[in-house]
Amino acid sequence: MNLPDLLPILRALAPEILLSTLAFGALLGEAALGRILVVEKRQGLLGWIMLLGLAGSLVLLGAQALRGETLALGNGACVISPFNALLKAAAAVAVMGAIVMGLRTPFVRHAGEHYALVIFSLLGMFFLLSAESLLMIFVAIEMVSLPLYALAASQKGVRRSVEGGMKYLLFGGLSAAFLLFGISYVYGLSGQGSLAGLRDWLIAQRAAGGPGPLFFVGMSLMIVGLAFKMAAAPFHLWAPDAYEGAPLPSAAVIASASKLAGAVVAARLLLGAFQPVAGSVLGAPPSWHAGWSTMVAVLAVASLTVGNLAALAQRNVKRFMAYSSVAHAGNLLVAFLALDASGRPSALAAPSIAYYAIAYALTNAGAFAAIHAIAWGTRGDDFLDFRGAARRAPFPALLLVIFLLSLAGVPPMAGFFGKLFLFMAALQADSARWGLAWLVASALAMNVVALGYYLRFARVMWVDSPEDARPISVPLELNVALVALALAVLGLGLFPSVCLDAFHAFGGLLRLEN
Repeated sequence: MNLPDLLPILRALAPEILLSTLAFGALLGEAALGRILVVEKRQGLLGWIMLLGLAGSLVLLGAQALRGETLALGNGACVISPFNALLKAAAAVAVMGAIVMGLRTPFVRHAGEHYALVIFSLLGMFFLLSAESLLMIFVAIEMVSLPLYALAASQKGVRRSVEGGMKYLLFGGLSAAFLLFGISYVYGLSGQGSLAGLRDWLIAQRAAGGPGPLFFVGMSLMIVGLAFKMAAAPFHLWAPDAYEGAPLPSAAVIASASKLAGAVVAARLLLGAFQPVAGSVLGAPPSWHAGWSTMVAVLAVASLTVGNLAALAQRNVKRFMAYSSVAHAGNLLVAFLALDASGRPSALAAPSIAYYAIAYALTNAGAFAAIHAIAWGTRGDDFLDFRGAARRAPFPALLLVIFLLSLAGVPPMAGFFGKLFLFMAALQADSARWGLAWLVASALAMNVVALGYYLRFARVMWVDSPEDARPISVPLELNVALVALALAVLGLGLFPSVCLDAFHAFGGLLRLEN
């Protein structure tokens, strides 16, 4: 390959190349500065370098989106497109919020290694958001996950951090085994590694009577592996301990950007490659002939029920946010079931998933940043530590209410329109008979429960009296990050139609739509 042929590839992969340089630079910076600067100074200096590098990646992604070019690399395994650039930018913004949280909080002894793990995980998310082959998806998922296991257990002297990281590692390894075993069945039977090739093979097999039960076994194993990654019930058991044990900046990465990438790859697999064998829950009896929709319906209802009811009983803020993420996985799965009787997704299904995933990632990043700002002075993560926080840190407490209302789905926040689009997509799939009304009704009922526990947390901050009345001093850069994330959440909520129009202008979540 000569240089003129190589230049377009290098330009397309410029954001990923920059992230790789940043990650290795963080490791080299830790080695060079380890004996010169104390950990607090190293953490601040290297953190600002990471933020500048991520800002540069946003510029590259913006230029990539505006060029409007689509480039398929590796026979379509990795697709660089304007819409993928938009998704990557949202993930990068969420990670930037997490990095700002740790600029002045020395929670690890080796700051460079911490930043390298964060950037390597983000690099995996970038590749995952571009992946359109089974092998690329698996490798990218593991590239995202392996650094997150280490980040969850990064507080070596804290028992619950090590315990949470170990549980995350064990469940993550189990989910990888399910996913890879399922891929081996699917690839072995179809001979297709690309998502487009797999979809075309399934269309041909459907005309010939179906791919057979072994294919559905492999597909079911893949869905179980993805459910682990998305923390969908009953495969969510790692989430509360991993969130509780991880430092808040690390928990923010786990809860925001990685969930965005997981939602996108699940949509491309289920609504793209596996769409010909989706089946439908509209009057179809539960059997393997009904496709994957029955299994996803069970996961959706279980996640909504377990996540919301368990969150009601929590007294630890991080465990509370973990069960909240389980409930939001259930909301997201509702759009995966927006299928008509023939198994075709409604027109709003893919755009609603993209909108909700982006809104949730930014909202969760903001919520964790605001919790961190308040915990800066309380030095605790139980609800009791947040009593009267509004009197001690009114600005972060106010912004935290905005993020909580968005998570609860209160207008005009982005979370409200995210849930509205998801439920509209489900109703749109069978508008004549309202066959999915039961699913939307159960989701709405559980979201009423969610409103209760989000408002309970707000009441603890704004109504209860604090034990310590001393004001909490929040760093300027953290306040700036909170404002930026709050404006993003409000902007998505105030201009939802503009966002959906942008999705269409930059391309779709699914290049495989037929």
